[in-house]
Amino acid sequence: MLLDSEAVQAISLTVRLSALVTVILLVLGTPIAWWLSRTQSWLKAPVSAIVALPLVLPPTVLGFYLLLAMGPHGFVGKLTASLGLGQLPFTFWGLVIASVFYSLPFMVQPLHNAFESIGRRPLEVAATLRASPLDAFFTIVVPMALPGFLTASVMTFAHTVGEFGVVLMIGGNMPGQTRVASVQIYDYVEAMQYAEAHALAAIMVAFSFIVLLLLHLWRPRTTTTG
Repeated sequence: MLLDSEAVQAISLTVRLSALVTVILLVLGTPIAWWLSRTQSWLKAPVSAIVALPLVLPPTVLGFYLLLAMGPHGFVGKLTASLGLGQLPFTFWGLVIASVFYSLPFMVQPLHNAFESIGRRPLEVAATLRASPLDAFFTIVVPMALPGFLTASVMTFAHTVGEFGVVLMIGGNMPGQTRVASVQIYDYVEAMQYAEAHALAAIMVAFSFIVLLLLHLWRPRTTTTG
């Protein structure tokens, strides 16, 4: 069965949301993961727990508190209102912010593991050659941690594609603006349009399977060549 226009629109919005969240988390998650892999501060444990919180917290709980924070009486909502940006709930950018929080551990944890596996020796050698910390990071750490960057990016993208509870709480169900693929499937089921729900759900199942399959096939090659 061919997908209808609503499903195509939902898929397009989902891909745009997932790609944007992945790019944002690459920028935000990399320094967090790097700090966690190097610091001996007592703050490491609390920060690690905060990063991992979305893994155990019900999505509706996270969505509820984000909704309060971004609402007209929340500190984020007051800030955006004072800047003339309006309110973020039930907008695409509200979805982006919520998805960044919800997918944070899927970016940070693989990068953290990749950075820890490098150790300190390569950076110590770079320091003896008078490389600056920034230069050493981009010329030594990034190439060595490239498998971790790829894994983190793929997992973040795939996880954002499959979000439901958080995006429904923050974005609602507005066609073309906040109705992502998972919410579109929910709509189909509520309307008892099972054929349409099956077609879109099958695409998401296939996508998830291919992502996991490629990661499992690719990881052994990266470990054996290192």
